[in-house]
Amino acid sequence: MNIYIETYGCQMNVNDSEVVLAIMQKAGYELCRNMEEADLILINTCSIRDNAEQRVLGRLDVFRQERRKRNVVVGVIGCMAERLKEKLLENPSVDVVAGPDAYRNLPALVEAASAGGKHIDTTLSREETYSDIIPVRMDRNGVSAYISIMRGCNNICSYCIVPYVRGVERSRDPRSIIREAQLLIDSGYKEINLLGQNVDSYLWTEADNPSSKVDFASLLEMVARLEKKVRVRFSTSHPKDMGDAVLLTMAKYDNICKHIHLPVQSGSNVMLERMNRKYTRETYLERIARIREILPECAVTTDVIAGFSGETEEDHALTLSLFREVSYDGAFMFQYSERPGTKASRHYPDDVPADVKTARLNEIIALQNENSLKNNRKCIGLTYEVLVEGTSKRSSEEMVGRTSQNKTCVFPAKNVRPGDYVRVKVLSCSSATLLCEMVQ
Repeated sequence: MNIYIETYGCQMNVNDSEVVLAIMQKAGYELCRNMEEADLILINTCSIRDNAEQRVLGRLDVFRQERRKRNVVVGVIGCMAERLKEKLLENPSVDVVAGPDAYRNLPALVEAASAGGKHIDTTLSREETYSDIIPVRMDRNGVSAYISIMRGCNNICSYCIVPYVRGVERSRDPRSIIREAQLLIDSGYKEINLLGQNVDSYLWTEADNPSSKVDFASLLEMVARLEKKVRVRFSTSHPKDMGDAVLLTMAKYDNICKHIHLPVQSGSNVMLERMNRKYTRETYLERIARIREILPECAVTTDVIAGFSGETEEDHALTLSLFREVSYDGAFMFQYSERPGTKASRHYPDDVPADVKTARLNEIIALQNENSLKNNRKCIGLTYEVLVEGTSKRSSEEMVGRTSQNKTCVFPAKNVRPGDYVRVKVLSCSSATLLCEMVQ
């Protein structure tokens, strides 16, 4: 039997799809790349913004057309499944609904659906980490892979749906993480990405040995020491939890990439308090200063929300001024999208007009493009080690890869393959890309 999987949303969802594939392979399914060949279609979903859910609903219409042609089971899994639950079963395209902690039950749900009817499991767990399941990697270049080190989130940011659809925070046994990392290294992967909603709060303790604590700095060092020629990245960090220990560990190991994604969400203390972010603008900037002190070559990127409930022009101006002060290397920038069930949806009206949100977002984007270009121009004339990821989309004569700082490099190359390390010199740049040449 063939299984076709579409994945939407974050890197955690990508890794979850690989866990699902491992589970379904044991049940007798094999991955296929074409929906038309599938006996089972799964769509792994995201609920972080409304437009993410609208994309999924659009795909369900496509799957419905496929169902009319032949007998195929369609399942919705992941965050949207957890949020909407039985409502999804009302969609004529959907046979199976499974939340993020119900993947072990997918074979039984699919088997039951094959016999007729619709079936659902959206039970959230306080223990499930899938630590005993080795994901089946679905990437095609075999260079970079993800490892989930924890699941869920305890932060309860007022705008965020994640704690409600992924459950409470659970850290994974470090021994299982190390085993998985070693398997990736043995399989030829050159980059390992450690994933969590808030990696800095990772903490593992043996049930019968309270003194046996492993925090994120310790875990990061354990993975980095496995193979010095394999890069280690991580995301996402939380400003309230990222301490010096992680920064000092990054400075100690050359193969831990010098890039930190540190979401700020707003430059206004009023907004940060309403968002329940548990830090202030001042403490955030102190953390940035510490990063720059310990890791002067480190790139910093962020997330920001424009037009959150009650945001004034003054609040927006504070966000712009913070962007100027920090001068991020990159940012994920969005306008506020109210999510049903969050604290914000219950207590804070979505009162910033849509056109104002859009205008503010455009101002942030324009400023960030200036910052990205300015920072990239500083790289011109410098030489970097780049991990090659594949062929450039624009030309088969060029390769693309990333620096330790997560900057994208494009360069003419022959006899270079994905997974190779090469040295390049930066000749010019755009706000998004460094244009380079290979050097000896």
